[in-house]
Amino acid sequence: MAGFRVPGPLVGGLRVVPHPAVMLILEFGAGPSTVEDDAGRRHRGSLVAGPGFGSGGGVRAWGEQVECVQVRLSPVVAGTVLGACPADLAGSPVSLDDLWGREASRIRERLGEISSWEDRFAFTDALLARRREARPPVDPAVAWAWNRIVVGRGLVRIDRLAAELGWSRKRLWSRFHSHIGMPPKAAAKLVRFDHAVHRLVAGEGAAQVAADGGYYDQSHLHRDVMAFTGTTPATVLSEPFLTVDDRAWPVTEIGQPFAPCRVRTRRQS
Repeated sequence: MAGFRVPGPLVGGLRVVPHPAVMLILEFGAGPSTVEDDAGRRHRGSLVAGPGFGSGGGVRAWGEQVECVQVRLSPVVAGTVLGACPADLAGSPVSLDDLWGREASRIRERLGEISSWEDRFAFTDALLARRREARPPVDPAVAWAWNRIVVGRGLVRIDRLAAELGWSRKRLWSRFHSHIGMPPKAAAKLVRFDHAVHRLVAGEGAAQVAADGGYYDQSHLHRDVMAFTGTTPATVLSEPFLTVDDRAWPVTEIGQPFAPCRVRTRRQS
């Protein structure tokens, strides 16, 4: 969970880089946030987007005087919390007003009334916990498969996952896709990319990242980064959406400022 404040305009917009999580944006600033998808459609205000949103590099975020709380939800709990299956969130983002109705407006007003980031995080924590308790959990077998992919950093054989579950590949594909929002092979590829690109941003060499990440060679890594971000590994190193991650989602409790955003964060269990 992270808090962002954007006092001035984002020149050229902020490229949204895909992440293996469902993205929930709770916006409450003086100016509305805008996300433009790769089809040119503009989405304003609080929204939800499925795992991998931004693939291809064509999604950008805009805004001025924007404040928001951003939550990255594991797909195995997102459906329970949001009241919508991640599969229904594939593609374009969904307005929180459409998903939660009047509750979305009440949340925006409440966050605007709260003066500190810590209290906003506490409010959001309680909100998400309450919604999670009110709904049944995801299929435990699907949750197990997702967790295996995440722990293995995407370096897992899908046929082996199916065999360990006692399922056919077709059944695993169907159940996984319906609960997570993407097929297991695509999920593994996204998780692998996420680990690789953050190692690149941290300054590690492309050859070593490719070798450790299960890529055939540097060219394979290059193609993967291009497919997910629309830009080269050399260019992606300076993408704000990635370079802010060590401050917006750190192991420490409080992040550091990032111009033009002010970042505050709280680690979630």
